[in-house]
Amino acid sequence: MVEGLQRVVVTGLGAVTPIGNSVADYWFGLTSGKSGVASISLFDASRHACRFAAEVKDFDPTGFIEPKEAKRWDRYCQFGVVAAKQALAHAGLEITEANAERIGVSIGSGVGGLLTMETQAHVLEGKGPGRVSPFTVPMMIPNMATGLAAIALGAKGPSSAVATACAAGSNSIGDAFRLLQMGKADAMICGGAESAITPLGVAGFASAKALSFRNDDPATASRPFDKERDGFVIGEGSGLLVLETLSHAEARGATILAEIVGYGTTCDAHHITSPTPGGVGGAAAMRLALEDGGLSAESIDYVNAHGTSTPANDSNETAAIKRSLGQRADKIPVSSTKSMTGHLLGGSGGIEAVACVLALQHNVVPPTINYTNPDPDCDLDVVPNSAREHTLRTVLSNSFGFGGHNVCLAFQRLN
Repeated sequence: MVEGLQRVVVTGLGAVTPIGNSVADYWFGLTSGKSGVASISLFDASRHACRFAAEVKDFDPTGFIEPKEAKRWDRYCQFGVVAAKQALAHAGLEITEANAERIGVSIGSGVGGLLTMETQAHVLEGKGPGRVSPFTVPMMIPNMATGLAAIALGAKGPSSAVATACAAGSNSIGDAFRLLQMGKADAMICGGAESAITPLGVAGFASAKALSFRNDDPATASRPFDKERDGFVIGEGSGLLVLETLSHAEARGATILAEIVGYGTTCDAHHITSPTPGGVGGAAAMRLALEDGGLSAESIDYVNAHGTSTPANDSNETAAIKRSLGQRADKIPVSSTKSMTGHLLGGSGGIEAVACVLALQHNVVPPTINYTNPDPDCDLDVVPNSAREHTLRTVLSNSFGFGGHNVCLAFQRLN
C-alpha cells in the first residue's frame, strides 16, 4: 500500500440472487452447488431461441420498499435498494445527519432499466406518446439504483454509477475503494445490480450467439471451463458491500469481514465483444491488482473467475490467469460461481465479491458445477461440482466486460 492511504475493510454484505435472496441463502446455494437456472417465467419466451435464464425467485421488495414506491421502480432498482438495505443492516452502520455526507453509494449496472424501456416503447407504439409513463426516464437510466439507494438510506456522500458492461459491479467496488483510500469518504455502499431478462435482452444476446441454447436441460447450461460449453446464461440480481476505512470501522466497533487490498482495471482496446487473444488485458488487470495490494502470485489462495461459460472467455481467462500468476496458477483453486447464478452482467462483480468475502470467512471455495468434460485449453483446478474446504488468506475476483473492460479485485483476511 502507498504510504498515507487509508486501509479499507468490508463490514457488510447484501445479496439478491437467482439462488437466494439473502446473504445466508446465497451462500448456502453456492456451497451446495445449487443451480438457479430454469425456464423463463418473467415473459413468454416460446418464440425465443433461448428459453431459459437465472431468474430471482420469490422476490418481494415490499419488506424493504413501500409498495407504492416499488411499483414506480424498475426491477433492477428494486434489487439494488433491497441489497443496499441488507448490507447496511449487516454492517450495523447507522446513517445520521452528522455522518451522511461521509457515506456514499456506487452501484454499477450494464444496461439499467431495460424492462422499463421495452414496456414504455410498446406503450408509445400502441397508445401514443401521451400515455408514456412520466417515470420512464427515471426508471430506466443506469444511475437510478444508486440514486434510489442513496435516498432510501440517506447517504449524501460520493455518489456514482459505473456502466462498464459486465465489469460494472467490480469497477464500482474498486472506485469506492479508491475514494476511501484517499479519505474522501468514511464508508461506501457499492457493487452492482441488473435485471435484463426481458424479451429484447434475451433476443439480443441470442442473436449475438453469446447465450447457451440448451433448452432441453437448462440447469446444466452454464458450464464454465467445460469442453462442451456453448454460451452464457443470463441472470439477474444484486450484490453489494459496505466498505469502510479501517479507522472508521474500528472506531465504531464494527465486525470486520475482510480487507480489500487491490484493484486493477484495464481495457483490451481490441473488439466490442471479444477479448484479446491470450488473455493479455485480463492478465494486466490481475497484475495491477497484485501490485496495488503488495501481493505476490504465491500469496493468492483462490480466484473467483469471470468464467462466463462462453468458448472465448474461458480459454482467454485461463491464459490470463497463467500469465499473471505463472506457476502458481496450477496450484490454486479457480472456480466460476456463474455456473450456479448465471451471468448477472453488471451485477456479476457484486455478487462475486460477496462470494469472495464469504469464502474467506468460511475457508470454503464454491464449486464450478456442471463440469463433466475437461477442456485442455482450460486446464486449471476449477473445483468441479462440489465445494471444497481450503485455507484462504488472499483471494482475487475477476470481471471482464463488453468493450474490453477488465477488472480484478483483491481481498484478504485482516492482519
